[in-house]
Amino acid sequence: MSDKARDIDPERVVVLIPTLNEAAQIEAVLCDLIQDDPVASRCPVIVADGGSDDDTCAIVSKLAERFDNLRLIHNPGKTQAAAMNLLLQPEFDGFDIAVRCDAHAAYPSGYVSGLVHCLVEKDVASVVVPMDAIADSGECFQRGLVWVADSKLGAGGSPHRGGTASGYYDHGHHAAFRMSSFRALGGYDVGFRANEDAEYDMRLICRGDRIWLNADLRIGYFPRRSARRLWKQYWNYGVGRAQTCLKHKVRPGLRQLIPAIHTGLVLLSLLALPVTRVFLLWPLFYGTIILCVGLQIAWRHRSACGLMASLALATMHLAWGMGFLSRLVQGRPSAQMPAQTEKTP
Repeated sequence: MSDKARDIDPERVVVLIPTLNEAAQIEAVLCDLIQDDPVASRCPVIVADGGSDDDTCAIVSKLAERFDNLRLIHNPGKTQAAAMNLLLQPEFDGFDIAVRCDAHAAYPSGYVSGLVHCLVEKDVASVVVPMDAIADSGECFQRGLVWVADSKLGAGGSPHRGGTASGYYDHGHHAAFRMSSFRALGGYDVGFRANEDAEYDMRLICRGDRIWLNADLRIGYFPRRSARRLWKQYWNYGVGRAQTCLKHKVRPGLRQLIPAIHTGLVLLSLLALPVTRVFLLWPLFYGTIILCVGLQIAWRHRSACGLMASLALATMHLAWGMGFLSRLVQGRPSAQMPAQTEKTP
């Protein structure tokens, strides 16, 4: 560890956790983050709640009696982007480093300290981490999804989804930020309900800053437990990616084009049914591939839940593709979209 890392003042670090109905996980998340962490046990840890109607706020308030650095605040914007942008308010001007954590995750011991030290030692604007999908229930769908989520068919080879190599990347799962860069960029664009992190990273890279992916600081991610919730999540991901492409006038990468093209071919097949069935060859080919994947996973894990991997793949691909295409058809963002430099009041 460098001398600069040893000299970090925890009082100039802030941890922020956006929440909305996270009663099932919030206590474990906070305990994992704060306990035995030399930075997180001394710096402000803030839960920004977007209006939970379960016991999330009550649990956090109770834990605040145990951890005197824990604080609960209200996030009127509800989204994760709006929650993080609360750090742009004047009361946080004295902080140099921000750590973003999510409630749908499991964190290793010393996570916050490790991020802060890495940010300082690498002298970068942002540190991102890989996510490993893990099940937090006995739901068969979630187990099948976990077994396929981080594969190339599931995540498209994204380095922060199960990746094992540290290095400089253009994007990853957001973890630690230099507040100087975050302020200079105006934080997240609150017009994004999803993909706000990738859009921020694009602006960060264009500014000349660097992002380091630390593959040694891995978090466990709890994916959705049903196809319906997964569909909504990936629809929003597709919409967010299209928003980013439209806002910055950039073409999507090959990894994003594949599900969009696949979805277009599926829709074309359905539209062409009254005329010809030739186009059904693609859905049949695709269906055969993902069915074989499900069978292979079921055999490997000796569990029929592996067959749910086929449904999970179809849901992710089609939902992302339809969200992306639907937003692309709408065209560039309207004038009502909040500007990237807008601060939450």
